[in-house]
Order: sequence, then C-alpha cells, then structure tokens
Amino acid sequence: MNAIKRHAIFSRFQAQNPHPTTELEYTTPFELLIAVLLSAQATDVSVNKATKKLYPIANTPESIYALGVEGLIPYIQTIGLFRTKAKNVIETCRILIAEHHSFVPRSREALEALPGVGRKTANVVLNTAFGEPTIAVDTHIFRVSNRTGIAPGKNVETVEEKLLKFVPKEFRMDAHHWLILHGRYTCLARKPKCWNCMIVDLCEFKQKTPLPKNV
Repeated sequence: MNAIKRHAIFSRFQAQNPHPTTELEYTTPFELLIAVLLSAQATDVSVNKATKKLYPIANTPESIYALGVEGLIPYIQTIGLFRTKAKNVIETCRILIAEHHSFVPRSREALEALPGVGRKTANVVLNTAFGEPTIAVDTHIFRVSNRTGIAPGKNVETVEEKLLKFVPKEFRMDAHHWLILHGRYTCLARKPKCWNCMIVDLCEFKQKTPLPKNV
C-alpha cells in the first residue's frame, strides 16, 4: 500500500471520528492502568461492568491494595483469569506505592516492570493517559493492518514497527483507536462487513489474514 492510500484511509477515519478514545471507562491514569490490566483476554464491556462496582469502593493504589487479593476477587471474578489478574493488580499497587509515590509512571521501562504489563498495555497507557503517539497492537489492529495492507507483518512487533513508520504523523496519536474500532465493529475476524466499510475502495484484502503468533 502506498502513502497516498494510507493518508486517505486515516483521513476518512478522522472525518468520521475526530476524537477517538478507548471504550474502557476511567477517570485517572491509575484507573486506566487497572482497566487495561483486567482487559487481557476479556472484553471492554466485561471490564467496565467490574470497574463500575470496584472504583466507587477503591480506585487508588492504597485503597485497592488494602483489599488484598481475596478482597479484590469478588469485584473482578466475572472476568477471565481473574485470580492471576487479582494478584497482578495487588502487586502493581504495592510497587506504585513503594516506588512511584502512588503515581502511574510515564516511562515505558517502569510500566513494563509492573506485573502483567507488557508492551501492548504500556502503549495503551502511554497513548491514552499521557498523550504519547504510541500504537498498541492487539488482535484487532494486527488483523486490520494485515488485511487492509496498511502495515502487514507476521508478528505484532513487525506490525507496530511498520505502523509507526507508515502512519502519517498527523494521525499517529489516534491511529490506535481508529484501527481497534474498525476491527471491532467493521473489519470482523470471521466475516468482515466490507459492504459497510468506509475504506473498502482503498483496502487490499484478498485472502484470510494469518493469526498473530504472540498477541
């Protein structure tokens, strides 16, 4: 795909949704971090249902840490892998309190040092909470990038590298959200809604997209 097509694609995304954001509900960087931690292999809808119950009771590192693993589980037990996530959340809170004065760090290295936080989670926090032009590649973005030809690659690292290189600078801040939403609601995994796609004339989809090896 050439640069003209990529610019046209993101121009259309921007025209339809000028100010995209995550569908996870949060009010602080800490709430976003916890929501993203909980969202691994879970839907944003299920995470929002859990945090709507949790955050009115505890929404700071100190208050969630005070719950402990067993106290946190009842709030998140409807989410997949809730026991492992509860342990990660509590340990994350401990580290934030002990090493970061209860603030979410703004560096990738510090974020990825938190339990359960990988590159994708760090990218979401850096982009959405702190306004960094990062692109977190999840299954939706991997699929859309490959299927459309925007940034094809056999693994998430290659796709992220190509997106950061090929997405025009003026669209880079919001590209993550546009691509996720497009994959979530239009460019579906099993049966893309090409008939209802705003970029169908620019898309290079011809065959099934390979599944990511490490998303």
